Amino acid sequence: MRTYLTVWRLPSAPVLLLAGFAGRLPSSMVPLALLLMVQQQTGSYAVAGLAAAGLGLASAAMAPVLGRLADRKGPRRILLVQSTLYPLLLALLVAVALGGAHDVAVVAASALAGASTPLVSGTVRALWSRTDPRSRPAAYALDATATELVFVVGPTLVAMLAVLAAPAWAVGLAGALAVVGALGVAGAARSWVPAPASRASLFSTVLTPGMPRVLLSGSAVMLGFGALEVAIPAFADSAGRPGMSGLLLAVWSLGSVAGGLWFGARVMSASLPRQYRWLLFGVTIGLAPLAWVSSPWALGVLLFLGGTAIAPTLTVQSSLIGSLAPVHATTEAFTWLSTITVGASAVGAALGGALIETRWGVPGSLVLACAGAAAAVVVTLVPGRRPAPRSAAPSERVAA
Repeated sequence: MRTYLTVWRLPSAPVLLLAGFAGRLPSSMVPLALLLMVQQQTGSYAVAGLAAAGLGLASAAMAPVLGRLADRKGPRRILLVQSTLYPLLLALLVAVALGGAHDVAVVAASALAGASTPLVSGTVRALWSRTDPRSRPAAYALDATATELVFVVGPTLVAMLAVLAAPAWAVGLAGALAVVGALGVAGAARSWVPAPASRASLFSTVLTPGMPRVLLSGSAVMLGFGALEVAIPAFADSAGRPGMSGLLLAVWSLGSVAGGLWFGARVMSASLPRQYRWLLFGVTIGLAPLAWVSSPWALGVLLFLGGTAIAPTLTVQSSLIGSLAPVHATTEAFTWLSTITVGASAVGAALGGALIETRWGVPGSLVLACAGAAAAVVVTLVPGRRPAPRSAAPSERVAA
């Protein structure tokens, strides 16, 4: 715990942790609440799925653009604008969805709201990358753990509000949390000093030596996680326990939280690439037996144990991105990671759902989850260009 207390005492660290948590909750709340709200209003899962896809794709497409702008001008102004724009566009989305507008209008409003999603996650990780290198691994571990908790707390809040009131209330709460998070992170970023940058192409950050392997391996493992997130509810349904799907997903995330807290308090002697490779291998081992399990309770135990490797993997992944990204493009690098992995997770969910409908069934989707993690390990073994040593910039010495 002493390691985490050291992180907590860093300048603005409590704000980054608490405001970052609040600002990330909408990412786990709005898609689910939107899906429920549109489905209830239109009676169509197809339209609801299109609306959720429009929200996610627009958010993913805008993130790297806003990340590059944040690196050049500082994230504070962007977050302040988004803290006003995002809740207004969410209110518009609720009005359009509940007002019986045409399906195209609902999807368009969803995309507008997604494009204005506050740049909280990328900014928080970029600020952690500017902290004292001795505290940085623990800070990334806390960040990864908080991210896992987001996907436990967020859906729970949506489920409660959907039962007690209506899904639209969950969208409203998400908008309020986004404002709190964006304003808090904007305050923590007030000392941001943009690093000088030369003209660069759109994909220059992605193509930085070392980055393609991290992004590709991250995409492969997230594709597997997407398949698993679809397989778990289908497994619970096929076992006659549909109500256990939420519990199983929560247990999986709690395993990740436990692993992240344990890992962040340790000092590892191995290099970051080697840690990353072995942790991805651990994720693969954890997913391997799931396809042969028939009891929901046994699945829960295995999900908890296998989940312990997830947050440590994300912690080292963040450390790698922070060390490989050009000094003038840290926020953009983290937004590229979010964009690519979110897209891969969506593809994994689609492929996993398609497999469940075939003769392969739920075990086929679980095998796909394991195959995605195994492919990530293989990607880390492919030789590539050596990363150039990252030189310190004045902004690198600015405390978060």
